[in-house]
Amino acid sequence: MPKSLTATSHWQALQKHAREMSGRHMRQLFEQDPQRSERYSLFAADWQLDFSKNLITDKTLQLLLALAKQQHLTQWRDRMFAGEKINHTENRAVLHVALRSRSGETIEVEGEDVVPQVRAVQAGMREFSDAIRDGKWTGYSGKAITDVVNIGIGGSDLGPMMVCQALAPYAKKELNMHFVSNIDGSHIHDTLQRCQAETTLFIISSKSFSTQETLNNALAARGWFLAQGGSKDQINRHFVAVTSNNKLATEFGIAPDSQFELWDWVGGRYSLWSAIGLPIAIALGMDQFEDLLGGAYAMDEHFRNAQPEQNMPVLLALLGVWYNNFLECETYAVLPYIQHLSSFPAYLQQADMESNGKRIDRNGLPVDYQTGPILWGGAGTNAQHAFFQLLHQGTKTIPADFIIARDSHSPYDNQQRMLVSNALAQMEALMRGKSKAEVAAEMLAKGLPQTECARLAPYREFAGNKPSNALFTDQLTPAALGALIALYEHKIFVQGVIWNINSYDQWGVEYGKQVANSVLPVLEGAPISAIDVSSSTRELISRLRRS
Repeated sequence: MPKSLTATSHWQALQKHAREMSGRHMRQLFEQDPQRSERYSLFAADWQLDFSKNLITDKTLQLLLALAKQQHLTQWRDRMFAGEKINHTENRAVLHVALRSRSGETIEVEGEDVVPQVRAVQAGMREFSDAIRDGKWTGYSGKAITDVVNIGIGGSDLGPMMVCQALAPYAKKELNMHFVSNIDGSHIHDTLQRCQAETTLFIISSKSFSTQETLNNALAARGWFLAQGGSKDQINRHFVAVTSNNKLATEFGIAPDSQFELWDWVGGRYSLWSAIGLPIAIALGMDQFEDLLGGAYAMDEHFRNAQPEQNMPVLLALLGVWYNNFLECETYAVLPYIQHLSSFPAYLQQADMESNGKRIDRNGLPVDYQTGPILWGGAGTNAQHAFFQLLHQGTKTIPADFIIARDSHSPYDNQQRMLVSNALAQMEALMRGKSKAEVAAEMLAKGLPQTECARLAPYREFAGNKPSNALFTDQLTPAALGALIALYEHKIFVQGVIWNINSYDQWGVEYGKQVANSVLPVLEGAPISAIDVSSSTRELISRLRRS
């Protein structure tokens, strides 16, 4: 039987080191090392990572890097880039990196170079998106397309939606982009209320073309289109598909030349780089989409070639392992101080928690350690007025990633400076804290009586020592965003390797779908006895079904 990860000498050395660090404060670490920020900073692909405000020393990093070496990180990385089937439970390669490769190298899956296939699909995306943007592709009445509705869920929705929002300053203003994902009929209904059938294009994004939410929303959209004046022979002007199931897409009414190919080596939550990114290409233009790919490729090359101790995804991942497994921090926050990135935490929730929310390792054995942490967050400065109180004075230590751009796309430079100053101040305050003596002196200086200072000081004290990473870029461009997304993708991969889990399956999601498919017929009137569920679910079905 393989040796448990927690029984290895490297793991146990980190546990011992965590106990040694329990009394250390980052204030002291900065006082002892004036060059700390310079030493604990990295530059890669338009981004700077300052990880100096973490509860770490050189020894911490040495021990974490030794753990990564023990887990054969570089070998796993090379296997992924080589197209090996590292998704062993589904017998698939994991090659989203092939979608953004700019080098012209051969990337093989089962002996076949997939790069020509990728290039062919990208050429089709360019031709189609240009036609929509130029008004050459028209609806059935001859009018140009004004509204594009992407129908998908999970990776077929979160990624394209996030990128279109993040890069809105680059978008064609005459095109309205909509994203429908929820099976709740209100989502598709409310969206269609803002559209006209003769000028609306629907993109049906589903690898299987059978995902319950996507298929039913697509059927609702088709029904609306036909009821609003369209006809069956005009569906091809208004519906395209991104899928690997051409048969079902064709049966729906979408001609083969209006279908964009997906491959089984592209995981859903890593698919925005594929034809799933068609809404991005339409909204921004294919040149900007390729800049997005280029930024991701730059981060891929950094991850692939930089030594572990100078590797941004590796260090970001190891810091997460340090907090999750040795300092008992069960969550971490992603805090973009860029309004256009307000959907980025939600996008990362799927990327991280669907990837590493696993309790069985690659050997089929239950783990005896924490795996994927809980990811949450929000955009600054709104988040400061929502949950930062807990970050500063709560009982939980919550590591945070602050994402900052020096320049905004808005003309309001003074507000950008205020935004950045808030981000810098929050990181400093989280790290530094404020002692009772400092609080009391501050209140005395304002003229408060001694007794009042003593009474209020405990409430105004901040322990500090709360860790954060700072990720800086000059401006959120397509290339910078591509690199940022790829950074987190590789971070997730590294942590999966450390925890010896498969980051690329999602059987929990599949199980939920399976149960839902058995419940639906009963809600529609089939006998409750037809399904094996708990008494609670039986009672809820009885209350909720209509007959």
